[in-house]
Formats: sequence, C-alpha cells, structure tokens
Amino acid sequence: MKKQNMMTPDWVPIYSTGIEYLAELLHQVLSDNGIESVIMNKKDTAYLFGAIEVLVKNEDYNSAIQIAKEFEENTRLE
Repeated sequence: MKKQNMMTPDWVPIYSTGIEYLAELLHQVLSDNGIESVIMNKKDTAYLFGAIEVLVKNEDYNSAIQIAKEFEENTRLE
C-alpha cells in the first residue's frame, strides 16, 4: 500500500483558525459527511502564534468548502 504524502497538491486547506478545538470540530463534521480531512498545526508552541489548518483532498474541495463556510457561520466567536 502506498503511503499518502500530506504535502502533495492533492491536499488543500479549507479552514484556518488559532483555536485547536474548532479545527477538531470541523474535522469531525467533515468525517460525519464522508470527507477525509487532516489537521495541520502550524502554531508555535513557545509563543502561541500561527494557525491550525484543516485540509481536504482536492476532489472533496467543493463539498468541504461549503461545510466549512456553514461551520464558520455557526461557530463565530464574538
């Protein structure tokens, strides 16, 4: 079985946040909708800046971006 490289152009970011649990929630929502996703934590652990991204496969982009937009509207922190 061939190992999937997460850094290939097959994976595209659909969501970025500074709050880890929001990325985890979206990851679960995508999974519940049959869309494979990965979380890439680019946040610096010492200074706590940077972003956490949720990535999906290129072929799932259109469906995933719609779910991400809805998710963002429903989880907006004010």
